[in-house]
Amino acid sequence: MFELLHYSFAQHALIAATLIALTCGLVAPFVVMRDMAFAVHGTAELSFTSAVAGLLIAGDAVRGALIGSLVIAAAFALLGRRQREGNTAIGVVLAFGLGLGVFLLSFYNGFASAATNILFGSLVTASTGDVLVLGALALVVLIVMVVIFRPLLFASVDSAVASARGVPVNALSLVFLVLLALTVTEAAQVVGTLLVLSLAITPAASARRWTADPLKFVAVSVAFALIAADGGFLLSLALSDTDIKASVLIAFVSFALYLVSVVAERVRPEPRRQVSGAAA
Repeated sequence: MFELLHYSFAQHALIAATLIALTCGLVAPFVVMRDMAFAVHGTAELSFTSAVAGLLIAGDAVRGALIGSLVIAAAFALLGRRQREGNTAIGVVLAFGLGLGVFLLSFYNGFASAATNILFGSLVTASTGDVLVLGALALVVLIVMVVIFRPLLFASVDSAVASARGVPVNALSLVFLVLLALTVTEAAQVVGTLLVLSLAITPAASARRWTADPLKFVAVSVAFALIAADGGFLLSLALSDTDIKASVLIAFVSFALYLVSVVAERVRPEPRRQVSGAAA
């Protein structure tokens, strides 16, 4: 395993996994608090469509997926202004978007693997340019999350009270949707859209079972995301003589952490308050 880490493809993959885990770990707690799992799923699936569009227009699936994620965030925000209509709007856009992706793919005459890699993940193909793009995105997400952390936490816990106290709830929701779309598109390059929930949701779902403090919640979520992403990738190097993909092992490690967290919560003697209760 350690011999493989001397190769540039393994170094790029490990750096990419680390950057994406940091981003997912930061954003995931708010996904859990705002109950936006379906938005993550919808954004992940639609990144396939924008990746195909990027291939057709500029021959670049990754940048197409990133630009498309901004369009997806705007569409979700515009169509789901009413809270009750949010999931319905995502479902409508998701069905149309997947059909459009398959339609666009029929016009592409090159190797479609660049687009289908978005579905299943292709960590080992990360180039120096991809790592730089991921690093820039991670920095943007980190800066924005630090700036909006307190009002976003307030709006996530009780949007009605936050709005009454002058917090720009709708604007925060749009900003968070953009961050979420960028993060999910990043994660899709590692684990694929089919397993993206293992980095964008599962670490936070595990972390909330250990602490009710919002800051500790985010810190534990980041730690679990790093363990899952880097641990899964290193495990794939150790099992390089098999055909098991890194994305599958990342999903396995992430789910194992969730199971451990559930058991730990059950056997812990003192009751744990909800994150919302601690933040209010």
